[in-house]
Amino acid sequence: MQLRYTSVDFAHAVFEYPHTIAAEVDPFVLSTGQLLEEGALAYAPDAAVRIASLRGVDAAHLVLADVDLSGCLFTGTVHLDQVRLEGDCSFDTVPPGTHRRRRRPAWFTPRRTLAEEHHWRAKQPDTIPGWNVAVLGAGRAGPAQLAPVYRALRKAFEDGKNEPGAADFYHGEMEMRRHDRTTTSRAERGLLHACGMLSGYGLRALRALGWLAAAMLITVVLLMGFGLPKEDPKQEATGTVPPGGGKVTFHIDKDDPQNPTGNRFASKRFEKALNVTLNSVVFRSSGQDLTTAGTYIEMTSRLVEPALLAFAVLAVRGRIKELSALPRPGGVL
Repeated sequence: MQLRYTSVDFAHAVFEYPHTIAAEVDPFVLSTGQLLEEGALAYAPDAAVRIASLRGVDAAHLVLADVDLSGCLFTGTVHLDQVRLEGDCSFDTVPPGTHRRRRRPAWFTPRRTLAEEHHWRAKQPDTIPGWNVAVLGAGRAGPAQLAPVYRALRKAFEDGKNEPGAADFYHGEMEMRRHDRTTTSRAERGLLHACGMLSGYGLRALRALGWLAAAMLITVVLLMGFGLPKEDPKQEATGTVPPGGGKVTFHIDKDDPQNPTGNRFASKRFEKALNVTLNSVVFRSSGQDLTTAGTYIEMTSRLVEPALLAFAVLAVRGRIKELSALPRPGGVL
């Protein structure tokens, strides 16, 4: 089915055979060899083909090519993970720019979204402007219904070797699971919220590296201010020499680290603090004598910073995987 200048609603349609819905780039040619007159369609902004709904459709043998899916309703589609998306199939996106919510700056990670998510978010209290509430037929589809849809479309993109496209729908799936209060436990929602904030669900490498750098900087400052002792403790040997000579026994001890005074942010202390911080990232002990506060600071950093490093490595790996899936010059993958 080749189309131009149209919006089609395929809700509950039955396709008995493999079916392809494609947008035709050039005007249709009549049997006489002349181009089909499109003057009556001059008011249209473009010749795009928009799919309004695929609800109730068995998409096991359905191919969509170069169509606009920004307003398409997907909830209720059967075998959606087997649909094939060819060419430039466009989806809606999140509201761009930075907004304010409860007097705090808020923004969304750029990604492709479903029309039903637009409708659901637009109805939420204190929502950010830019979500489209005027989605006809969206009904009451919420996170519990949208998470499986995002998961199915992610699999469809992965089967088509489109890793960058699959990443957007993985992000959408995690977002819906994070907002789902019916099937997702509070502990899982908290974990998803932390994962999204720290690394964009393992997809945003710069965000993860930024948090790691911030944590290391805070650790260095805290160690310089409270963790490193005033001076490195020195060992002292004490013993008693018998009056008539003979065997001498010495007891070797080390002074307790003293809290720092005076100028705490000197270059030498910075070097020591940086050494402790870098070692804590890779679960190694620096061997540096620390105050009581410094010991707890190092313990905390050895717990938090390796986790942030893992998020960063995961995000970088995902980004490399996305870039490797992009088409190279000459059409070679």
